[in-house]
Amino acid sequence: MTHQAHAYHMVDPSPWPLTGAIAALLMTSGLAIWFHFNNMLLMNIGLVVLLLTMYQWWRDITREGTFQGHHTTLVQKGLRYGMILFITSEVFFFIGFFWAFYHSSLAPTPELGGHWPPSGIHPLNPFEVPLLNTAVLLASGVTVTWAHHSIMEGTRKEAVQALALTIILGLYFTALQAMEYYEAPFAISDSVYGSTFFVATGFHGLHVIIGSTFLIVCLMRQVLYHFTTNHHFGFEAAAWYWHFVDVVWLFLYVSIYWWGS
Repeated sequence: MTHQAHAYHMVDPSPWPLTGAIAALLMTSGLAIWFHFNNMLLMNIGLVVLLLTMYQWWRDITREGTFQGHHTTLVQKGLRYGMILFITSEVFFFIGFFWAFYHSSLAPTPELGGHWPPSGIHPLNPFEVPLLNTAVLLASGVTVTWAHHSIMEGTRKEAVQALALTIILGLYFTALQAMEYYEAPFAISDSVYGSTFFVATGFHGLHVIIGSTFLIVCLMRQVLYHFTTNHHFGFEAAAWYWHFVDVVWLFLYVSIYWWGS
């Protein structure tokens, strides 16, 4: 930084985008092989490569932002724009699933019995586990906001407590959804209802797991004194992502669980 005449961060050459792409290829190919041949080896190899890539890439960015001082105010502004664009792309990702659901449910074809839910499908009760999951996620939105305010005010102990509580609520949500899937009276192969239900709620569940991972990393960094009252964008990005996951769940609950049932 002492030898350059601008405030931007010129990123060092990194192998992690390449290893991340290889991991994605192995996991998607492995998923197809698992579905068709009941063999999880390739998918598990991809998962291991992905976890190693995540660890090392996070490690490098943490060093850049915390110890090397590369994340200037201008660089943080660019990171904010990048996160906003990323969340916008995720919004459109989920819009595709809602489009598929409403396209099928607002004008059910004769093959579905001319009504929704399709003939033979017994939907889940929206006022049981789905309502509990809604309460859990809304509570996690409160605790992550509490954590953010605690970091801005410099109260470390409260920030750690609030982050830990948010992570526990996220993991509890995932456990409840896994139980719901296990006990569901229909499968992903049961008409377009099963397809849209499991793909939309499944991808949301994946996003909850990803968001929980972000928050676990933030908790570790908070414990290691990486965040200050005015330099904590890593946490802010995770909090934005978590609020996005909350909002998507509200749309899923109202559309698929309540109205769609």
